[in-house]
Amino acid sequence: MTKVLLIDDHQVLLDSLRLLLKSIENIEVVGAISDSRNVLKFLETQEVDVIISDLHMPHLSGIDLTLQLRKTNPSVKILLLTMAEDAQHIREALKAGVHGYILKKTGKDEIEKAIEKLMSGKKYYSEAVIDELAATAEDDYNNARPETIEHLTSREIEILRLITLEKSTAEIAEMLFISVSTVETHRANLMKKLNVKSAIGMVKFAIKHGLVD
Repeated sequence: MTKVLLIDDHQVLLDSLRLLLKSIENIEVVGAISDSRNVLKFLETQEVDVIISDLHMPHLSGIDLTLQLRKTNPSVKILLLTMAEDAQHIREALKAGVHGYILKKTGKDEIEKAIEKLMSGKKYYSEAVIDELAATAEDDYNNARPETIEHLTSREIEILRLITLEKSTAEIAEMLFISVSTVETHRANLMKKLNVKSAIGMVKFAIKHGLVD
């Protein structure tokens, strides 16, 4: 019996996916989580073989979650189920270490096939995903965006924008209703991800990549 954990910030999709997977033999849905920040805590007490996760989510995206899980729970297989079929997101996901990448427009048969592949130690990507990568094979993604070391979360982008507006740590904390220490942690993570050493470096990155007007 393959134990599957579902992660998506839309409850309706979680409910629908749970019902779909219940109709597949040898698959047990052990949980459905709408807040990606709760995944690691869930894994502390629950055995999971495969995680099926959305890509775009508040707090921790599917890519950020993958980066964490590869360190803390390397045996868990990660299958992204997403609407994003552009090469940039696909390559970021591959770089992060996902085991599979399929699109939400897919059907039950492909989801079942993907889970089987992952459990046999192989990887699985939708045909549309493979076609998109093949169509952009000549693009040098790393040279196009050398500063992008890791995927930025929506919260990090939000804080980055406020930094470009010259808001102080205390002001950002007050505006976002979070603690000063949390803002400082995000600032440190941003500098690490963007490979910069100061707020000026973060501002230059934000301007270059269109994160600010």
